[in-house]
Amino acid sequence: MAGSEAVDQQFREGIAAGELRLQQCRACHQHQFYPRVVCSHCAGSDLAWTKARGEAVIASYTVVHRAVSRDYTAPYVIALVDLVEGVRLMTHIVDVEPSEVVCGMPVAVQFRPVGATDTLPVFAPVR
Repeated sequence: MAGSEAVDQQFREGIAAGELRLQQCRACHQHQFYPRVVCSHCAGSDLAWTKARGEAVIASYTVVHRAVSRDYTAPYVIALVDLVEGVRLMTHIVDVEPSEVVCGMPVAVQFRPVGATDTLPVFAPVR
């Protein structure tokens, strides 16, 4: 990884390009999320960025009934999703009624604007 580059710069650039990017260790070949300067599996420091397939299943979720800001309309679903690459991340589930969300539901990544300046990866059910 480059010296002064922010550890998550490639992740953020991927979002801007419509890609979900993950770090992958060149030594043990494991993916990791959140971005780090060393591999969370083998402590290696030779990390590359790869484009994730964007396929996941919901591992756990909660329905938020009181929005944390004007950028979100309650109720909405926050979930932990397990990507096929073997990492888990927290995200917003979209395009489904909260009452229809279940653990094990297959979902796929999308990118949505949040607020005036941010875009975030979110996941929607695979139909």
